Amino acid sequence: MIHKDDLTEISSKRLIHLTTRGRKTGKSHTVELWFAVRDGRFYLSHEGNETDWMKNIRNNNQVSFEIGEKKFVGKARYLDDHTAEAEKAKVALYEKYCGRAAKEAIEDWFSLSRLLAIDL
Repeated sequence: MIHKDDLTEISSKRLIHLTTRGRKTGKSHTVELWFAVRDGRFYLSHEGNETDWMKNIRNNNQVSFEIGEKKFVGKARYLDDHTAEAEKAKVALYEKYCGRAAKEAIEDWFSLSRLLAIDL
């Protein structure tokens, strides 16, 4: 179980190192991404075409990741657009890296993005 103090500490970190299992090779595949934490969940986004790490998650949602010195395991999942959770993820990600903004600006920023959540 992750402690609230751990979440506070890691939420201020800039990058997550996410490791998926290769859908073809079975080998570990690690990428460095922006992330946000909200309500005990980790949120990621990616603009553009689906990448290998995203395809790997579709095939096997078990992931491991590191933030700073902390290591975690969880299950990743795609978020459906326009759900309350997707809206929460967009705001969390946008505010962490860009600051506060109007809803329209946030929606525009994520208009070509896919959102994912990681549950511990």
